[in-house]
Amino acid sequence: MNLTKRYGHHFAVNDLNFSISAGEIVGFLGPNGAGKTTTMNIMTGFIAATKGDVIINGLDIVAEPEKAKAQIGYLPDTPPVYGDMRVDEYLSFAADIKGVKRAGRKEHLNHIKNQVHINDVSRRLIKNLSRGYRQRVGLAQAMVGNPRVIIMDEPTIGLDPKQIIEMRDVVKNLGKKHTVILSSHIMQEVSAVCDRVMIINKGRIVAQGTPEHLSSNLSKSGGKIQVRVKADPTQIREALKEYTVIRHINVLDGREPGTTDLELAGDDGADIREAVFRCMAKHNLPLLLMKSMDLSLEEVFLRLTGDIRGEAAGYELPEEETAKGGDPA
Repeated sequence: MNLTKRYGHHFAVNDLNFSISAGEIVGFLGPNGAGKTTTMNIMTGFIAATKGDVIINGLDIVAEPEKAKAQIGYLPDTPPVYGDMRVDEYLSFAADIKGVKRAGRKEHLNHIKNQVHINDVSRRLIKNLSRGYRQRVGLAQAMVGNPRVIIMDEPTIGLDPKQIIEMRDVVKNLGKKHTVILSSHIMQEVSAVCDRVMIINKGRIVAQGTPEHLSSNLSKSGGKIQVRVKADPTQIREALKEYTVIRHINVLDGREPGTTDLELAGDDGADIREAVFRCMAKHNLPLLLMKSMDLSLEEVFLRLTGDIRGEAAGYELPEEETAKGGDPA
């Protein structure tokens, strides 16, 4: 709460306030230098805040550091692995540091290796592993001790497309038993796995909410869709007259020969996709394209961080729309 980190006259983090529910996967987004990594370092107790409090599962990171840190698993952008150790040696070393009891340790570590798919490299030296496998080993150490909260800073950096998909699956599964905070510059990754997004810029949170709500609320498109129909505008307008739910029609230039592109919308943001589909099917007008005209998460990010259309403006969804439920992590 009221988290602030100041270096001289520069505020790396400026009065941040947020809470994350148990079992929630939250994407932490922001441009370089926005304060993401500083915030994560404060949350993990790696650096101290100038002012403010970090409470992890009811434990203050400053007042009760050992108990609070036992609730956290952390994967920084560079995996904290020792190249001259074998994978099993390293995970056993991490278990020693975290105070994992010997009884049941083998089963615990085997379960983690199964989750991140590193069983086949258990006996190999970490320095001989690919970047993707080193990333998985780093995530495995974050999971040792079964922490309530797992924090990941750019977990897919340097991975190939197949490895990125595999890491997404791992993160989704983690969300079933852990609270996950994920920092990434890859918008598709955040959209695919996160329940909620927080966008930070210049040390402040400028937006938070689900990717869908951020997009629809910021774009203010009111449920507007773009369609492409293989017909002329007159035919399409005549067909649409029967469907009063479709109130707004704007004809665009067609991008393919013999087609017409249109912007369509209903009153008060009504979902008109089914009506459009039924209308075109009834009149035998081939529907070649239908897509939402809401902003993509990438466009939301650029707009809120001031990279397009001037400086960022503060924007936040109502709290009831952002919470997933459950106890605070």
